[in-house]
Amino acid sequence: MTKNRKHADYRWTPGRILTFAVLCIYALLILLPLLWMFISGFKDNQGLFLDTWGLPDQWRWQNYTNAWKVGVGQYFWNSLLVTGISVFITLLISSCAGFALSRFEFKGRTLALLLVLGGLMLSPQVSLVSLFKMMQSWGLYNTHLALIIPYVAYRVPFMTYLIRSYMLSLPREIEDAAYIDGCNTWKVYLRVILPMSRPILATSALMTAMSCWNEFMFALVFISNDDLRTVPVGLMNLRSSLSTDWTTLMAGLTLSALPMIVLFFIFQKQFVRGIASGSVKG
Repeated sequence: MTKNRKHADYRWTPGRILTFAVLCIYALLILLPLLWMFISGFKDNQGLFLDTWGLPDQWRWQNYTNAWKVGVGQYFWNSLLVTGISVFITLLISSCAGFALSRFEFKGRTLALLLVLGGLMLSPQVSLVSLFKMMQSWGLYNTHLALIIPYVAYRVPFMTYLIRSYMLSLPREIEDAAYIDGCNTWKVYLRVILPMSRPILATSALMTAMSCWNEFMFALVFISNDDLRTVPVGLMNLRSSLSTDWTTLMAGLTLSALPMIVLFFIFQKQFVRGIASGSVKG
């Protein structure tokens, strides 16, 4: 009887067939350009323009090594440094703020939450000039800190809201048992709340990493030294220096996109769980 119910639940109704077809088309629209970019990185210019969608006659692995040597490697490590530090600081601040706003009762808690959410209304484009002058006055212009500070500032409000919403759904019984066993607030936070919040922390880390890795405007304005540039701006500069070598540029684009693709495949389950659970309560 149970098996028959399961089979009935998974019948291919017209609505499910249509949904599946739409999702397959959407997946193809995303995967085909990525696959084309990856394969194009192994061709020469002639093969790229004369046989755009075909496989290369000779797989030119040196295109990827050349792309790494001409600058993608330096841009890659710069982006990795900036993104890693930004993600760590963002998760540290957001998880602490989310824990305080979800588990403690204190005067002004609602006001504090509103102030945090008010950060979502600030547009990076509007504050660009003031941030530029601020970085110059602090002596941070043309340093990685000029990127890390704005990245953290603009990601903390949303990540705090997301983590707080998830922590509201956590049962308080385990937390109360930890207090009875002699744990203080920091031990409860580190040993109880954070392990239970792994899905939303993975989701927040992935979203923050994608935002910082692909950010272009701040990276273009706050960094002028080519040795400190991150991947998006660095690839724009490579386009001019490699204007006749499109396949090496394709290889560079593939290398720059690879880390975020790998991260998403690793944390996709936690990402879905964190988003689904974090959106239940607000």
